[in-house]
Amino acid sequence: MLQPQNQNKKYEHLFSDIDQGYLKIPKFQRDFVWSQAKTARLIDSIIKGFPIGTFIFWKTREELRHVRNLGNIDLPETPKGDAVSYVLDGQQRITSLYALRKGLKITTNDKKDVDYKDIYVNLGFEPDSDEEVVSVEKPEEYSSISVYDLLNSSLVNLMKKYNDYELEKIEKYQKRLTNYDFSTIVISDYPIDIACEIFTRINTSGQELTLFEIMVAKTYDQELNFDLAREYSNLICNEAGEKDLKDAGFDTIPSSTVLQCVSAHLCQQVRRKDILKLNKREFIDSWYTVKEGIFSAVDYVRTQLRIPVSKLLPYNALLVPLSYFFIRNGGESPTNLQNKLLTQYFWWASLSNRFSSGAEGKIDTDLKKMDDILNKQPPSYRGEELDLTIDKLRWYWFSTGDAFCKAILCLYAYFEPKSFRSNSIVKIDNSWLKVSTSKNYHHFFPKSYVKKQGIEEWKGNSILNVTIVDDYLNKSEIGSKAPGYYMKKFEESNPELQNTMKTHLIDDMELYGVWGNDYETFIEKRGERILEEINKRIEPI
Repeated sequence: MLQPQNQNKKYEHLFSDIDQGYLKIPKFQRDFVWSQAKTARLIDSIIKGFPIGTFIFWKTREELRHVRNLGNIDLPETPKGDAVSYVLDGQQRITSLYALRKGLKITTNDKKDVDYKDIYVNLGFEPDSDEEVVSVEKPEEYSSISVYDLLNSSLVNLMKKYNDYELEKIEKYQKRLTNYDFSTIVISDYPIDIACEIFTRINTSGQELTLFEIMVAKTYDQELNFDLAREYSNLICNEAGEKDLKDAGFDTIPSSTVLQCVSAHLCQQVRRKDILKLNKREFIDSWYTVKEGIFSAVDYVRTQLRIPVSKLLPYNALLVPLSYFFIRNGGESPTNLQNKLLTQYFWWASLSNRFSSGAEGKIDTDLKKMDDILNKQPPSYRGEELDLTIDKLRWYWFSTGDAFCKAILCLYAYFEPKSFRSNSIVKIDNSWLKVSTSKNYHHFFPKSYVKKQGIEEWKGNSILNVTIVDDYLNKSEIGSKAPGYYMKKFEESNPELQNTMKTHLIDDMELYGVWGNDYETFIEKRGERILEEINKRIEPI
């Protein structure tokens, strides 16, 4: 690799490179233009001779997804065979300066129109004045000129509008702008992962590029009509009505997980550096295959494990080895043995806090477990056996952000819990599952009731005390009442109540202490029932 080159460029030279197609602005998932006020302050700093930071350009022959038009002008393509420089650091500054030079009107990501002709230089001030000489409002007390006119108007036209004193000021401001030395660093022919690492280290005060933003830029291909940002958006929610994750209730799957699915398929490794090294053409060619693998994994989770929505998943990372399995299995349904082994793996990973740390390396290891399952061989869990006891379950603090709690909630969801009042299946919705006070979660012994009985909060908020109910019950009919009281009310309206409660893993309300409002007995008996179901799922095969 060549060493970085420090170069100074004048205003005209900097922007002629854009006009000729040699300097491009990568298109990442963020707003790339500044407001008028920030741009005015930037111009004011340039006029005063203040440093405005360094532009970092990456010179390469790789094609990145980039800005193709600004406002009402199309930016030219790079001449065939030539290298192009991408702006890694300073995108907002250089875009705003270019828009100002061209007098563009640009609509930002939040749908605001920014008119760069409406930025003015106050001719009543000296350039080195403590006052800001550039503003977004036209001065009323002094003569002024727009920065656009300052840079573009001919001397003949200026002489028609301004007197000699004002023309001297205008000339001074023009020289300050056009003679300003813009500091640039050019890194040539660096791999994209190294280029972005340099950017990240230098740009410590800015917003670090995400892995997805880098891969969106790297995999963009105009000829193949591939845009990863668009493809991911369609995977989550397809406006054309095609299959998507939103219809399946799995629209919260992050882009990072999808990238790991692609990398697992292509190179059996999912670390950041592995993803950045993926071949662009192989990535594009594999997209449909990986997408179908993700759909198959989600279908398996929904039907076999009966997890209806993605918010319940203990880890999004679980979809990576599962999608790998279904891709490698060639679209075939798992055999009975494979299904048992996949179920065993899911519960082992979910209940062992598998991906709470070092997730990338563990996914790599778990892909080998998927290879064993593909070969109809039980994977080895030696040294990583899961040994759950009633003591761990009994007073485990309920939190929707905790993977272990989510695993228990997945177990609850498996039995398709029914409404206490009507015996109808409770609808579980992603939008309801964000916090522990969400509509679907109900403490069977209400926390306020437990507190009145003198039971400590750390006991009252046990995961074993949580049930999944509908919103109507949670708000209107239970409140802070004792379970022995409010369940009697439901027994009057629901003759199937005993069977209803079995869907909540509460098999016998007398035995479980419900009618006697015996909290300790309830926790013990429900814990034993839940442990029984967990052991069925993780026992050796």
